[in-house]
Amino acid sequence: LLSFLSLTLQSEWGLTDMQTATMTACVFAGSLVGTLFFGFYGDHYGRRPAFLLACALISLFGLATAFATGYPTLVGFRFMVGFGVGGLVVPFDVFAEFLPTSHRGVKLLHIEYFWTAGSLATPLFAYLTLETSWRIFVVLCAVPCLISGIMGICLVPESPRWLLSMGRHEEAKSILRSAASANGIDPDSLFHANVTLRDEEVESSNFLDLLSPKWRRNTLFLWGTWLGYAIGYYGTILAVTRIFDEDAINDAQNDNDNGAPHFNYEAIFVSASAEIVGLMVVINTVDSLGRVPSQVMSYLFGGTLLFTLSILSTVTSNSALLTALSFFTRAFEMMGSCVTWVSTAEIYTTEVRTTGHASANAMGRTGAFFSPYLVGGNMSMLAVGSIMLAIHLFTAFCAHHLPETKGREIGHTSLDDDAIADENKDGNEMSFRYDDGNEANAKPPSSRPIV
Repeated sequence: LLSFLSLTLQSEWGLTDMQTATMTACVFAGSLVGTLFFGFYGDHYGRRPAFLLACALISLFGLATAFATGYPTLVGFRFMVGFGVGGLVVPFDVFAEFLPTSHRGVKLLHIEYFWTAGSLATPLFAYLTLETSWRIFVVLCAVPCLISGIMGICLVPESPRWLLSMGRHEEAKSILRSAASANGIDPDSLFHANVTLRDEEVESSNFLDLLSPKWRRNTLFLWGTWLGYAIGYYGTILAVTRIFDEDAINDAQNDNDNGAPHFNYEAIFVSASAEIVGLMVVINTVDSLGRVPSQVMSYLFGGTLLFTLSILSTVTSNSALLTALSFFTRAFEMMGSCVTWVSTAEIYTTEVRTTGHASANAMGRTGAFFSPYLVGGNMSMLAVGSIMLAIHLFTAFCAHHLPETKGREIGHTSLDDDAIADENKDGNEMSFRYDDGNEANAKPPSSRPIV
């Protein structure tokens, strides 16, 4: 959306390059603030209300963008959209907290199909509406989030793990009974009167805890990974757009078509479709290769390909070659970013998961904020490619030092002293015990998956 909207309004409103870059950066600035807010809110007041509030803000201010009458108003509305986007880590964490170890990595990656669908729908919406009105375009882009919020009210429950960490055992059990019924399992056979859910470890939850000795190492390397990933991912999208549409504004000003820029929709759509390929590859490799190797490989290849693309774009106009390079570059960027999201949700324990994920996302938004100034300015593509390669090397370095979470219980990593014992479990995190007050009569937990 931002690539299309910024170029269109730069032409229609006569914006400077700095104003155009700021229009994009303000969304990431809002997301930076929002992710800090929603991390705290989700850990203290619940995952579900945080998710619904985020959807409401994105929908409301996304629709309001269509009624912006000037540049300051539009920047304010897009900042608030970004604030809502900062809450999108919450539903990801809710899903992670429901999933068993044996299926968590792959199932979390399935969410990214919807992200990719949005990436493909955006150029389609632009193709259908931009020549008529950019206001219709932004309304169409806000509708999916509105639908998501409505469906969330009806379908998304609170996280049982979060409820257990708050001491709300009966509410957690009620949600698990509903999950059992939805999966065709008799809830009474699993959750009768003598069943007690295992307590979640409860600790204080604030951002300073992330820098305590327990979490400091993981937090710092996660922040570095997210900072580099965001610059790389969004910078790649902007660089590809710049390479294929560098003359869009000039062409529009030379034609008699109300100054509307000409976008190479075919090249942009092909480039965006690469995310599907990257996602399919990582879904089939993340559990075999592991989280850390997948990230390191993806960021190294992504940075190298982007550097090559940047150099060749200055010496050749071979559209087929540049399109192929941009395709594989975006595929590797998608692979790395997907695994980073999964790994982050798995590293932290329940009491700090949303706070930790939000803080990492905040670092990502900080990187994304600077990406339009880095890629969209007057800097040569050779310089852009060189800087982006260095950033990708830094990202791969940080990812290499993250703990491996493949096959381990959520919140337990390869650095935990007790992780070996957890590997022998059957992967059912939402375990429970039978307790009738007599330890001699205790029964072992069921091995049947709950959700």
